[in-house]
Amino acid sequence: MTDLPSFVKGSAFARFWRLRADIAYLNHGSFGACPKAVLEVQDSFRWKLESSPWRYQVIEMATHHAASRTALAQFLHAEADDLVFVPNATHGLNTVLRSLNFKRGDELLTTDHDYFACRNAMAFTARRDGVRLAVAHIPFPLEFPEQVIDGVLAAVTPRTRFVLLDHVTSPTALVMPIHELVQELRRRHIITMVDGAHAPGMVPLDLHVLDADYYTGNCHKWICAPKGAAFLHVRRELQEGIHPLAISHVAAEVTPPANPFQHEFFWAGTIDTSAYLSIPSALKFMSNLVPGGWPEIMRRNRQLALEARALLCEALRIKAPCPEEMIGSMVALPVSNAESLPDPLPPYFVDPLQEELFQKWQIDAPVVYFPRPPQRLLRVSAQIYNTLAQYARLAEVLAHRH
Repeated sequence: MTDLPSFVKGSAFARFWRLRADIAYLNHGSFGACPKAVLEVQDSFRWKLESSPWRYQVIEMATHHAASRTALAQFLHAEADDLVFVPNATHGLNTVLRSLNFKRGDELLTTDHDYFACRNAMAFTARRDGVRLAVAHIPFPLEFPEQVIDGVLAAVTPRTRFVLLDHVTSPTALVMPIHELVQELRRRHIITMVDGAHAPGMVPLDLHVLDADYYTGNCHKWICAPKGAAFLHVRRELQEGIHPLAISHVAAEVTPPANPFQHEFFWAGTIDTSAYLSIPSALKFMSNLVPGGWPEIMRRNRQLALEARALLCEALRIKAPCPEEMIGSMVALPVSNAESLPDPLPPYFVDPLQEELFQKWQIDAPVVYFPRPPQRLLRVSAQIYNTLAQYARLAEVLAHRH
C-alpha cells in the first residue's frame, strides 16, 4: 500500500475506519461508515447476548436500551420517552403511515426531491386508503431557499392532510428550510413528517424547537453508528396512535404498561439490538475526535463540502446549483446526460460514469438520475476522513472528460 496515489489516501482520521485504503471514498452519505472502535462496542453487545441469551435479552438489555435512548435524546434535544428505535428512516416513515388512516378525499403531499423508497411508501398508503398523492415541484438548480417553501405551499390544497418533508434531500443534497415549512403547515393544521435520514450528525438538530409531528432519522449515516440504527420521534399527544410494524407481547398483556408507546417498540420480537445500543459510543467517539466536538465536526465537514463544490463546479464549468446556506456535508452537481441507457433501467443499475470513476480512477462517488434519466447528478460527501486532494483529483478527471 506504500505506492498508493497520494490523492487516494484519506486524512489522518481515516485510520479509525475500515474503509479500503486504495479507494477515495466520497460516498459517506449513502450508507455511512462506522469507526472500528464503535464496531468493537457493537461486538461486545453481541457477545453479551450470545453468552447468556435469556438473561441478557429479558433482564439486562433494558438498562442499555434506556441509556442509549437517553444519550441520543440529549444529542437531538428531545425527551427520551418521545424516541423509539427503528432500523432505518424508511422503516420509521412506514411505521407512521401504517399507523394512520386516511379518508377518501384526503391528499398526501411529498416533493420531487424525496427519497424513492419513501415515495413508494407514500404511494402504497395512497392506494391502500384510496387517497391522492400529490408531488410538489422544487426547482434544481435553485437560487433561494424560499423557492422550496413556495413550491411546497403551492401544492397544498384544502384536502392536504399529511406532508412528508426531507430535512436533507438525498438526490440533490439540499438542506431544506425545514423549520419554516413545519411552522407554515402547522398553521394550516396539516400533519408534518420529516425524513431526517441525513440530518443527525450533519446539521444541528433540535427536535423540541422544530416540533414536527413525526421525525425519523438515521444514526448509521453521519453519527457513524452501526448499520441498522435509526429513530422515530413522535409528539407526546400523538403517540397513542403509533404502533410498530410488528405487534408483539404488549398487545396481550392484561395490565397495560405505564408507557405503551415505549413498551411496544422496545419488544417487537427477537432482534439484534446491538446497533441501537452502540449509538452512545458513536456519539462519544466522534465528539472526541477533535477539540470542539460535534459542532466542530459539522463545521469541518461542511467547509470541506463547500471547498469540494468550488473545485468541481470549476471543473464542470457550471455555477453552484444552490446557495451555500443550503449545503451541509454533501453536494450534488449536474453532469452531462447519460448515453445509451437500457430502457427500462434494471434494478440497482450502476451508472457508467460511477463505474468508470471506481474502476479506472479509484474514486467512489454516486451518480443519481434526477429529475429523471438520462439527466443525472454527481453527489459527493465530506466526512472527517476525507481530504481536499481527493476532490481535486475527481475534479481533474471530470475536467478531462468534460
